[in-house]
Amino acid sequence: MTKPSYKYYQNTDCEYFPCHKKNGEFFNCMFCYCPLYLLEDCGGNYKYYQGIKDCSDCLIPHSEKGYDYINKKLKTEIERRKKDVLK
Repeated sequence: MTKPSYKYYQNTDCEYFPCHKKNGEFFNCMFCYCPLYLLEDCGGNYKYYQGIKDCSDCLIPHSEKGYDYINKKLKTEIERRKKDVLK
């Protein structure tokens, strides 16, 4: 098991744990709610159900590389939006 850190923690006491089907032992609860949810191109495994984005099958936020992936994606989106504002 990975030690808690700024990139990882696991809350096994949460009434919803695990909130998704686990893929092995590793399950990161750092991003309980995915910060990429509002991005159309989040890179995750989602589908639309009655007009609502359903991320139930996505494990990116809970994966070992999820923290780094999310931060890279957010930085890219911030830079894209800065360029849009400066146009």
